[in-house]
Amino acid sequence: MKEFFPEGFFKENKQSDSINLAVLTEAQRENGILEATVKMCDLEHNLYVELDGVKGIIPREEGAIGISDGRVKDIALISRVGKKAKFTVTEIKTDENNLPVAVLSRKRAQEKFRDEYLSTLEIGDIIDAKITHIEPFGAFCDIGCGTVGLLPIDAISVSRILSPYDRFSEGDNIKAVIKSIDDEGKITLSHKELLGTFEENADLFSVGQTVTGKVRSIEDYGIFVELTPNLAGLAEPKEGVYVGQTASVYIKSIIKEKMKVKLIIIDSFDSDYSVKIKYFYNEPKIKRFVYSPADSEKKVITEF
Repeated sequence: MKEFFPEGFFKENKQSDSINLAVLTEAQRENGILEATVKMCDLEHNLYVELDGVKGIIPREEGAIGISDGRVKDIALISRVGKKAKFTVTEIKTDENNLPVAVLSRKRAQEKFRDEYLSTLEIGDIIDAKITHIEPFGAFCDIGCGTVGLLPIDAISVSRILSPYDRFSEGDNIKAVIKSIDDEGKITLSHKELLGTFEENADLFSVGQTVTGKVRSIEDYGIFVELTPNLAGLAEPKEGVYVGQTASVYIKSIIKEKMKVKLIIIDSFDSDYSVKIKYFYNEPKIKRFVYSPADSEKKVITEF
């Protein structure tokens, strides 16, 4: 259901974003979820949203689950300014000038999301998510109505990265897999299982090609160059190459049973090139992911 998508998941459409008194009244009657841009946060950390001819306010205690008891800090409210927020309509009243005022609740939208959608999800379910905040250890994602899940760095891709910024930017829409939901409601996500097996990625390339990649790691025995998020090859050592550079590489060999791609770096240089994300798995649920080829001695498997 669209109302349960992450906040700001869809591109702005001014016509569909027009929320007037009639729309608000219907949403209050139906307990529906709406979305609008937060234009201001006042000194008391109440949020004001952009509506059509109606003043809209989300009181601080209705700004998010956990605000009232301190589990969520007020910075979570301040950081919504200029961004979309989902909410329900709790009351429509008039001010001292007899103008309509809509009292809104982001917290109730989150509660509705948890009761009607999140409660139905199981481990292995594939969902839409939006990157909201990046830390060295992982990326925080909005999985619906501002409800946050953590995508750890080692679950982002098979190809190792130094920082989630190597793969994502804040605001990116992605697909993710529910990996765990603990008793306190903390949600952990995974991503790499959607990016294809070794064979699926290796089949995108052929021996003898020269292609573009990203230098991810430099070791004494060679240089790892990422060709896709789930496929990196090992190039022979070469002076003047450093992590983060773009590299043009010659594919010397692809050894599927050993899950190895051998490369030769032709050139390396600074550029804004980034390896594009491609989703190979498009079903609504995944129970078992086998990255390694059937004849590989090393087995790389994820069970959900």
